Amino acid sequence: MNITDKDIKLIKSKGLTVEKVLSQIEIFKNEIPFVALRSAASLDNGILKFSEHYQTELTKLYESRSVDLETIKFVPASGAATRMFKELFKFLENYDYEKESLNSYTNHEKANAIRLFLIGLEKFPFYDTVKEKVKNSYPHFDSLSEGRQLYIFVEMMLKEKGLNFGVYPKGLLPFHKYSNSIATSFEEHLYEAAGYNKNSKGDSKLHFTISKEHLEAFKDEFERKKKKVEEKTNTNFTITYSFQKPETDTIAVTEDNEPYRTEDGSLLFRPGGHGALIENLNELDADIIYIKNIDNVVVRKYQDEVSGYKKILAGKLIEIQDEVFRILNSIDKKAPSEAELKDIKKFLEQQLNVQMPLDFDKFAEKYKIQFLKESMNRPIRVCGMVINEGEPGGGPFWVKRENGRLILQIIETPQINKNDRRQQDILKSATHFNPVDLVCGIRNYKGSKFNLQEFVDPDAGFITKKSLNGNVVKALELPGLWNGAMSNWISVFVEVPLTTFNPVKTVNDLLKSAHQVKLFS
Repeated sequence: MNITDKDIKLIKSKGLTVEKVLSQIEIFKNEIPFVALRSAASLDNGILKFSEHYQTELTKLYESRSVDLETIKFVPASGAATRMFKELFKFLENYDYEKESLNSYTNHEKANAIRLFLIGLEKFPFYDTVKEKVKNSYPHFDSLSEGRQLYIFVEMMLKEKGLNFGVYPKGLLPFHKYSNSIATSFEEHLYEAAGYNKNSKGDSKLHFTISKEHLEAFKDEFERKKKKVEEKTNTNFTITYSFQKPETDTIAVTEDNEPYRTEDGSLLFRPGGHGALIENLNELDADIIYIKNIDNVVVRKYQDEVSGYKKILAGKLIEIQDEVFRILNSIDKKAPSEAELKDIKKFLEQQLNVQMPLDFDKFAEKYKIQFLKESMNRPIRVCGMVINEGEPGGGPFWVKRENGRLILQIIETPQINKNDRRQQDILKSATHFNPVDLVCGIRNYKGSKFNLQEFVDPDAGFITKKSLNGNVVKALELPGLWNGAMSNWISVFVEVPLTTFNPVKTVNDLLKSAHQVKLFS
């Protein structure tokens, strides 16, 4: 790599070093090994399903203890809504309302997403706002053809001359329409948090990771909605924000693994993906941290059910922590007997999904104790898993590590070799999907906070290909926040109902029942 003074200045401005950048280029050259899937996790093998009675017991456990716990809800919210409107941007680019009818276009382009958008148009929470702006700019709008009307509506909604929703952060887009108000997903996260993330004084803390340029907009949204939400929920909210750190950016390369340079000759860096947020998470301190994506919210009539399952997951975390902490404190006081070692081993295998080394029984006693203690003294996450209905994204799998032992992990599709038929068969056999519904314990049995960086698997990132100005660019994704960044945590997976998983990946998802106060008649 021919490094110029300009390159060095840019690298340093991001808090990176030349050595770090060179090591990233070596990763591209050597490639990241794919994971070795052994099997998909299932209800028979790695995923728990609770009876109604047990759910009630876990809820009671959480409610009895939560008043004395510090909790915080962590919401990754830096993503722009551009991908959410992908089909609408395509429509603006390809449709010529002067040359063909809308019906002709949707037929030959097989534009089912556009058809659905048009059918549900008046059900979208932003409909009245966009329509008013359109009417002000186009007085004769109602006399125009259907195709031109839709084109103008979409353009007014997405483009800069209108509402500019195409570059909004998802958290600030209109998501839900109530009888006398429109709610953003940011606001809905406040209502939801009040259902489970609140102490005895009525205080609730939330932390959003956002893009720096959107900070004032998020603050303004909170100030607009604060009084109403706090009065309705009898909750005092404390909101904090952080940004993805520039030192987590990664260099982009060409297909030949040479540094990609922009038109002015500058090196191109890209955000390292959601795995970079492990640094933001590491700066928080609480007894329990809930993690949920910004677009996974529901209208308020469904929030009690969502909150109920959060309490169940949190109750399970407390139950696990109680036993882990009891064992570790006991070991500190007195070496366990042979019988106690067997019970601890059984607990790790059956409750914490820890596979023992094949020769564990031959270990000397002190090494058995050391292994068991190291296996338990780590951050803990209890993860909700939903039935797989073909959503793109990660899922729960048993993965074989270099030492031959199996470990339960959340794996993303790019981590799996698409040319290996056996690995693809395991992928297709997955019964459950990761909805990013995590309840995390980040303190150890002595009450000190773990350094979460120590539990990241640095080899669990992946390389993706992007298109930029007609060129192929290779990008390096850091180990994902709930993938490699939590690879060495204690992981417990629990089945939760599909009603708790309602992401808005495309604009038409807002037409689903979880996002509609009044359903289609």
